[in-house]
Amino acid sequence: MQSDVVIIGAGVVGSSIALELARNGHSVLVVDKAGGIGHGSTSSSSAVVRFNFSTWAGVAASWESRFAWENWRDHLEVEDPAGFARYVRTGLAMLDVAIAPRHTYLPLFDRAAIPYQEWDASRLADSVPGIDVGRYWPPKPIADDRFWDDADDRLGAVFTPDAGYVNDPQLAAQNLATAARQRGAEFLLRRVVSSIERRKDRVGTVVLDDGTRIDCGIVVNAAGPWSGQVNALAGVGSDFTVRVRPMRQEVAHVAAPQDFTADGITIADMDLGTYVRGETGGALLIGGTEPECDPFQWLESPEEANPAPTMAVFEAQVTRAARRLPELTVPNRARGVVGVYDVADDWTPIYDRTELDGYYVAIGTSGNQFKNAPIIGRFMNEIISQVENGADHDAAPVRFVAEHTGAMIDLGAFSRRRPLNAASSGTVMG
Repeated sequence: MQSDVVIIGAGVVGSSIALELARNGHSVLVVDKAGGIGHGSTSSSSAVVRFNFSTWAGVAASWESRFAWENWRDHLEVEDPAGFARYVRTGLAMLDVAIAPRHTYLPLFDRAAIPYQEWDASRLADSVPGIDVGRYWPPKPIADDRFWDDADDRLGAVFTPDAGYVNDPQLAAQNLATAARQRGAEFLLRRVVSSIERRKDRVGTVVLDDGTRIDCGIVVNAAGPWSGQVNALAGVGSDFTVRVRPMRQEVAHVAAPQDFTADGITIADMDLGTYVRGETGGALLIGGTEPECDPFQWLESPEEANPAPTMAVFEAQVTRAARRLPELTVPNRARGVVGVYDVADDWTPIYDRTELDGYYVAIGTSGNQFKNAPIIGRFMNEIISQVENGADHDAAPVRFVAEHTGAMIDLGAFSRRRPLNAASSGTVMG
């Protein structure tokens, strides 16, 4: 078997890369161990689209991607009999917190021309029905008596009206795959990559667990939490300054208070260590923002992850959310989804070439890159096109000009060799 490009991973990132490379005229084969498109980490994503990042590249990428989500059919340029994922514009309130003060990201919003409103505590209380605007920092375990202490101050927020979420992340990945297929890309599911062979100093053959050999000139690792294992197969990583490793995560699913609807405001609450967004059927999704008081669930391999939500995590997340939204009821039975993040050391992704010619990575997405999937495909297409035509992306990083916003994005911000992002919150918020 032969293909110009083999992409390992058929999630929303791998499918987006497949679409853009197929658009660029490559023959593309996508391989995934799962039985369907987007059945890995993509399927457990909360799919929140927000613009709060600690770097210009992160802010600019998320703002550009929002145009794709709002005009999804135009981005895909195909019809999909399965229907289309839908962007739900809710607006997002980023509550004030010392670890990510507004003065660090509002200049980036201004540079990108992202609309926003600065709310004081009174405006926040008026805008979000039933919210408690108390400051409780730092987050504490709910078993700690201090968790129930009175607030020591009041919080404001920065509101971005164009933020929201994608209603069906798995369908979004499937839409991208459908568009890629209509441009000639192929998807090979239920196959595991067993080895990656070199041809001299370049990637040469991808070997699958059933013995299938795929000769290729380019391999893209978009394997999510399995990306470290795939890099090991290729023997790359010796020059990486940023490492990746898998982390288990849970997202709780609960009934929403009466005043919250599926298109109600999304809340990013690092003060208490949670985020909350509406869901169809009168529900809320509640996730964590990795507060220091909680143990991180690092894994040696994604297969180690317990696939069932646990009462300990569920109760902690929902109780914290209920502190902010006092009308929220904390059920006595855990319900939600479990996923595994592919976490980079600084929670900033790696979109880059490697020391092995022809081998590229789109990894370390850290639970915060679903929103950027439409532009990640274009980032990787641009990097691959220029490097394969002789550009030295390490010495002179590729610069990407965003189609909708005109933003200039230095893709060196996502380099495997970059200094760790010191401005990162060290959480999923980036």
